[in-house]
Amino acid sequence: MKSQTPKVLHEVAGRSMLGHVLARLSEAGIAHVGVVVGPGQAEVRAQALQQVPHAQVFVQSERRGTAHAVLAAQDALIAQYDDVIVLFADTPLITSSTIISMRAALAEGAGVVALGFVAENPFGYGRLLKDDAGQLAAIVEEKDATQSQREINLCNAGLMAIDGRYALSLLKRVNDRNVKKEFYLTDIVALARSDGLIAKIAIADEMEVLGVNDRQQLAQAEAVAQSRLRRRAMAQGVTMIAPETVFLAEDTIFGRDVRLEPYVVIGQGVSIADEATIYSYSHLEGVKIGAGAMIGPFARLRPGVNLADKVKVGNFVEIKNATVAVGAKINHLSYVGDTDIGAKANIGAGVITCNYDGFFKYRTQIGAQAFIGSNSSLVAPVQIGDGAYVGSGSVVTKNVASDALVVARGQQKEIPGWAAKFRAAQAEKKTKK
Repeated sequence: MKSQTPKVLHEVAGRSMLGHVLARLSEAGIAHVGVVVGPGQAEVRAQALQQVPHAQVFVQSERRGTAHAVLAAQDALIAQYDDVIVLFADTPLITSSTIISMRAALAEGAGVVALGFVAENPFGYGRLLKDDAGQLAAIVEEKDATQSQREINLCNAGLMAIDGRYALSLLKRVNDRNVKKEFYLTDIVALARSDGLIAKIAIADEMEVLGVNDRQQLAQAEAVAQSRLRRRAMAQGVTMIAPETVFLAEDTIFGRDVRLEPYVVIGQGVSIADEATIYSYSHLEGVKIGAGAMIGPFARLRPGVNLADKVKVGNFVEIKNATVAVGAKINHLSYVGDTDIGAKANIGAGVITCNYDGFFKYRTQIGAQAFIGSNSSLVAPVQIGDGAYVGSGSVVTKNVASDALVVARGQQKEIPGWAAKFRAAQAEKKTKK
């Protein structure tokens, strides 16, 4: 990946690839999770445990093949779970339904289930070979395949399901007698058949088992994930005028009759209630939006924002770590940070809450039905009472009582005829020069 970030922590639809796979395991009813990591992969370990606190983490001290990696978790395999599902953390598009189908094949009597896909171009993939009964006979790598085998387009995805009673025995008997001197997980198919066990094939869509090894494949995975998320959102009652321009996160929650205009970007931790509208070119992350709210266009909502029902956030408004009560309006060109705004308050154009002194953040409180005039600066910590008015252009540094008017700006002074004299003097100076 040409990156300081471990490959499996690169994100697809706002969630790491590892996070996607762990989420699918949970959806598929997998009760016990083991995560195999390389030496020193503290970040990977931490994220796995953050998402699945009860997961066991095992270290593969040497890279000696896929079977060797699975055997790193042999302390867990000793328990002889009903099913052992082997997944790769760089296949973020795998679905819970595919995992369930692999488990179903085990329940039907298979000892080993290999996940396959029909490849549009099978070059480079291992091929799944069937016997006369249609069962999995062997997995052959491209370099070892005959010409007729290379014409097979049923390919190996690498993911496997193994009957827990036999998993450890099969894995321990895999040898490294091959060119790479590695222990291949695929070898357990032949071992299982030699033991009289049935080997089956489960089928997935080719893109579902896409392995991500570079930035180009990461972009492919993102495109597939976004297409899925858009379809899911529209099925839930979300209107998208131009779905291909909207980007969502895996955890986005929508109510019914939400409307997303073109070029909206939604990051992690966003929920949008019924009948809310997000106008074009808005960016949301870590926010909760109430029913009937209107956001944008060109709005930026940062983490910690909680907007109540029927709130209006207009164009070129940035909000972070703030609560906005029912019916309040922040219509245009404002920055609101670390602030609580009361119901039906009106925040005028160009209003700034000055929340940071270079060392600490401070909070601003704006009461219900307060009116903050255009181009005002509220220097936190400060409280504006219910129904209070702040005159345009004010710099407010002290609390304002409810229903009061505060004007905090320089006194206007007018000098008659000054402008005409100034222009004449400057014109004469320019002529001489």
